[in-house]
Amino acid sequence: MNAVNASAGEQNIGPTARRMILGSQLRRLREEAGITRQQAGYNIRGSESKISRLELGRVGFKERDVTDLLTMYGVDDPTERRAFLDMVKQSNEPGWWRRFGDTMPNWFTDLVGLEEAAARIQIWEPLYVSGLLQIEPYARAIFSHGRSEMADERVDQLVALRMRRQKMFSRPDAPRVWMVLDESVLYRPIGGVKVLKQQIEYLLEMSALPHVSIQILPYSRSGLSAEHAFSLLRFGEPELPNIAYVEYMTGAHYIEKREEIEKYSRALDMLAVDAETPERSRSMLGKRRQEI
Repeated sequence: MNAVNASAGEQNIGPTARRMILGSQLRRLREEAGITRQQAGYNIRGSESKISRLELGRVGFKERDVTDLLTMYGVDDPTERRAFLDMVKQSNEPGWWRRFGDTMPNWFTDLVGLEEAAARIQIWEPLYVSGLLQIEPYARAIFSHGRSEMADERVDQLVALRMRRQKMFSRPDAPRVWMVLDESVLYRPIGGVKVLKQQIEYLLEMSALPHVSIQILPYSRSGLSAEHAFSLLRFGEPELPNIAYVEYMTGAHYIEKREEIEKYSRALDMLAVDAETPERSRSMLGKRRQEI
């Protein structure tokens, strides 16, 4: 199973991506063996839905389950089996975000892991600066719902998590981030006018990096290509599908169906056309900074 070995050796792949790669390999083996999810689930004392979650990389793997599945799928070569079991161990290694486990919602954990593995992250945000480019006081104002006197230890932890996510920008293999912001974001004083000015200065600083692009969608253009915020994550590993992430107040959707991904991709393309170019957007950011 050379594909498993090669994928496992990729640089900076976190446990979330490893689970997805392992799941995709097991799905391929099951399909090649002509075995249904129901049959595979029964074989590991589980259900069809458990196999589905494993193949999507949504849950952790147990070595015993993978061993039984490999036997069922006809993988007898000791070297191939060891490659899979090594992947199980690697996929169960704790990510840096594990220390935020008591604070971070379960549905958010996968996003943090996927961001670490992504080669390209595309974002549309009509209301706020996206979390990946927020400064600390801006993030604190959001998490405390604009009432700084109500900030508690949980808010501190959420802000710390948001700041920690941004460390990926300093990696040699940092993902390419392309963000479209509605112009209204530059006028919404999250945290107050002083914080807004600092936030715009930070956007200017980050947009000067070669792997960060920011486009502003002006008031004069509709933005009707997408009615809500979302992110599209793309990966360098062929085993990993593109994933759209849509967050709402109490959870999030991770979208992987190809036909749905194509709609999100087209929406981003249309937003990029409607928005100002990155160069013109930097001018808008600079002008707005001077106005404040």
